[in-house]
Amino acid sequence: MLHFIFSLGVVLSSIWLSMALWIHQPLGWLMSRVLIGTWLAFTLSILGIYITQHLLSRNQDILVYLLGFTLGLFWYFGMDAKQDRDWNPEVARMLHYEQVQDQVTLHNVRNFDWHADGRYTERWETRQFNLKQITGVNIITSYWMGPKIAHTLVSFDFADQAPLAFSIEIRKEKHEEFSAIGGFFRQYELSLVAADEKDIIYTRSNIRGEQVYFFPIQLNPQEAQALFQEYLHKADALAAKAHWYNTLTSNCTTLLFDMIQAVSQKRFPADYRLFASGYLPNYLYDLHALDHRWDMQTWYQRAHINPRVENLKDIHSQDFSALIRQGVQLDSSANISTPYSHPTYQNKVLP
Repeated sequence: MLHFIFSLGVVLSSIWLSMALWIHQPLGWLMSRVLIGTWLAFTLSILGIYITQHLLSRNQDILVYLLGFTLGLFWYFGMDAKQDRDWNPEVARMLHYEQVQDQVTLHNVRNFDWHADGRYTERWETRQFNLKQITGVNIITSYWMGPKIAHTLVSFDFADQAPLAFSIEIRKEKHEEFSAIGGFFRQYELSLVAADEKDIIYTRSNIRGEQVYFFPIQLNPQEAQALFQEYLHKADALAAKAHWYNTLTSNCTTLLFDMIQAVSQKRFPADYRLFASGYLPNYLYDLHALDHRWDMQTWYQRAHINPRVENLKDIHSQDFSALIRQGVQLDSSANISTPYSHPTYQNKVLP
């Protein structure tokens, strides 16, 4: 058993370090691959000797391996997240704000105009909000790779102006594309985007072809205001120091859970659905954060916005926000029939 545990540890640690070297290429494309090949060959030689002979006399090889892996750990955890890279325009500006009591002025609110070919017209705005005017909080889940994984956004309704959406996501450089594997290995910094709903939701439902669901959740006014304040604290933290995104532990859903837990008066249980983020609405339903007058199948049917917005090409932001809320209002006058008779919806697979 001891031999098995040692061998497994060597294999897993070697794979982890090789993946980190492959993604970051600290010595350049060629030399990093030479280093990976040398490291794997050395690892295999150690395993071969250890498994076939169990020679304690070869402890020097094991010590060399441990030294090499330790140096790899120092290199990896010594990498600092940065603020000054050549960022993709979508995440080029950082959110910052001023606050006087309940009045908040947000700078660099994104309100891009997205075009069908994926291009966009940049527009960054300054908006003012009164926290006392928050009237609702919504969870938006956007699916792009099956029912288990979704990007999670949060939007706030206001009595006196348009909603505002927050998205915690990777901060991509211009040459980068998203990689879930890269997200495990410090490939991306963390970004907080505050945006107009039409910007940040329309680009997913209409430009990228993701399946988007809109869920109003039940928070009292104090919790809703405190959650908005948590986003401001997150903006402060990212402005003070860049942080790494992590696919498993520091992503759009786990960080949202941490913020909701911070403002809630009760403890929420740990659950696999915090990592399988596509099932977050089911978790919220079990916590009674979603209204129980409907079951989850009905919620998914009502919350699905794509049938209502898929043919839109030019719509005002206010009309877009109103349209994605159709069918999910919690009052008795909610329009619940027309959005879901759309023929393209009938073949959708619900998460």
